[in-house]
Amino acid sequence: MSFLSLLFAFLIEQVRPFGYSSWLHHQVAKSGQWIRLHLDAGLEKQALAAWSLAGFLPTVIVAAVYWALIGWGSWFLGLIWSVAILYVCLGFRQFSHNFTQIRDALESGNEQEAADLLTAWQGLGPKVWKSSTLIRVLIEHSVVAAHRHVFGVLYWYCILALMGFGPAGAVLYRLSEMLLYIWTEQKDLTEGEEIVSSEALLNLSRQVWFYIDWLPSRLTAVTFAIVGNFEEAIDAWRFHLNRYEKTNDAVILAATAGALNIELGVTPLQKETLKDSGEEQPNEPILGQTPQIGHLKSVVGLLWRGVVMWMLIVALFNLSRLFG
Repeated sequence: MSFLSLLFAFLIEQVRPFGYSSWLHHQVAKSGQWIRLHLDAGLEKQALAAWSLAGFLPTVIVAAVYWALIGWGSWFLGLIWSVAILYVCLGFRQFSHNFTQIRDALESGNEQEAADLLTAWQGLGPKVWKSSTLIRVLIEHSVVAAHRHVFGVLYWYCILALMGFGPAGAVLYRLSEMLLYIWTEQKDLTEGEEIVSSEALLNLSRQVWFYIDWLPSRLTAVTFAIVGNFEEAIDAWRFHLNRYEKTNDAVILAATAGALNIELGVTPLQKETLKDSGEEQPNEPILGQTPQIGHLKSVVGLLWRGVVMWMLIVALFNLSRLFG
């Protein structure tokens, strides 16, 4: 059932994309802000209650519905439920339109339009980008977005589906990432007063996301190594993690840089790290080639080969359980 659920979700999402700025995502954001307003008073136990209500409870509900459908003896309804949840949580098309628009602008020679689209996508302030930096940052954000919208969801879905929880893993992963953004980036205005998250809630959100994304980020790095340049990807992973902060995003970007033999930044993807000073960093060895427009096609190929590899793995695993 896992393979069929993933396959149908991917196919439906390609025909009719589920917009990331959809009504459902707005409702999740509103719910997260409401929970922050009413439960977040600065204590660790209150932060835990807020995260449990916003992240863990919906996961349990999704699993309970799946169990109820399977318990009634209807595997077909369980399949439909899994496909519906995966359709909401999973998919390239939830972010790829931004990548496509920026790539088209670059290919047409309109770098300023591409820069405007990139800064609008990532919520950055106006910047003057060098061409190579613009392409590099586009690749970095696109790879991380693909991991969070596709690979990470796929891994957690398969892990919890194997344990009998149906599509609950996909919900847990997506909500963890969304709550981190809502509670760290989005501010809420209530009666003219700006509401921000307490330090306890911020720390808990970051810790939960780090641990939930720890295994998926390394599986994605290994995947890129397998479908790309394996030796260079592993060397880049080991080289960069000996010198930079050991974040989950750094693992993915280092492996991507090696797999494609291009230079990428591996510092955490935060707004303040994306400023293009125009200055070269002294005594920093350069890994691979400077990113060019042609590398954008290589990135797309790398991502799709990774998806195909995991779909084959899931299919073979399902067949072995069926006939084993």
